[in-house]
Amino acid sequence: MSSVQPGFGAPGQYGAPAQAGPPQGARGPAGFAGGPAPSLDDVPLRRAKKAPGSGWRRAVHHMSGGAINPGMSAEERRLQELVARIRQPVRGDYRIAVLSLKGGVGKTTTTMGLGSIFSSIRGDRVIAVDANPDFGTLSQRVPLQTRSTVRDLLLDEHIQRYSDVRRHTSQGSSRLEVLASERDPAASEAFSEEEYRAVARILQRFYNIILTDCGTGLMHSAMAGVLDLAHSLVLISSSAIDGARSAAATLDWLSLHGHDHLVRNAVVVINLPRPGAPNVGINQLRDYFLSRCRAVHIIPYDAHLGEGAEIDLHRLSKPVKRAYVELAATVADDFGTDHRHYRG
Repeated sequence: MSSVQPGFGAPGQYGAPAQAGPPQGARGPAGFAGGPAPSLDDVPLRRAKKAPGSGWRRAVHHMSGGAINPGMSAEERRLQELVARIRQPVRGDYRIAVLSLKGGVGKTTTTMGLGSIFSSIRGDRVIAVDANPDFGTLSQRVPLQTRSTVRDLLLDEHIQRYSDVRRHTSQGSSRLEVLASERDPAASEAFSEEEYRAVARILQRFYNIILTDCGTGLMHSAMAGVLDLAHSLVLISSSAIDGARSAAATLDWLSLHGHDHLVRNAVVVINLPRPGAPNVGINQLRDYFLSRCRAVHIIPYDAHLGEGAEIDLHRLSKPVKRAYVELAATVADDFGTDHRHYRG
């Protein structure tokens, strides 16, 4: 007959009597058996591989019922890194001026593409403001939900919360909000620097990222406020020589008028206007702008963007969507910078 009592086992087995030692509960916070107290920080943790998102890796993972996980590909890891950069915290609010002296080079399209990537990947509020004095078309790129404009927002004396501002904006499928410009050309010419500053003061209370789609002129009144309040500049150029020269002239003007910090921190976007290889040396254009600015991004031609209508990220070609994600990540790298020393 066994001498082992019910509920106990032989030494070394589960339920075996404890070895002689201090009574249970005698070990206090000062130490554990003469050593430091146990800590959950010391518990080893083996991270599970993230399931692959596509390709043969996903097929193997699926067919094996998850037993075989090849992990993410290099491309998937790269995309994950880009998304992490885009989701970086913002110090207060961050203001981006999208600018071009030459029309028809994709300034409004870039504003929408960049803003849509930010709003779809980040969890905070992103808005694009149309500051074009010549009947801007930014509001035509989202479903129109209101007839309000920047001036209606300024005339509203009851702005207390986000929902009060939201009544004046339209929102796209990406969650990007748009504040339209004045539709009366005569009235829009009177949109002044002080009015732009007043709009910015309202928006920065409720939005983390504010993009401004600027007009093609540098001398109209609102532009002084746009440039003075901007944290960074996205300068648009076409791949044609005249477009590149206009972009270079814009950089020259900014440097000569007290905005050299914006030039050094600028991100240049070269939009390709048609399929196929451009007629000019893109690498030479890139090298020129890199000698003056922080970064250069090439956005390939996309038939959906060429429609000039509402932008749906799901309809973009994979290379173009990836190009906008990379552009957004580059702009977001500046989110943590302290720009207060530029404000005098």
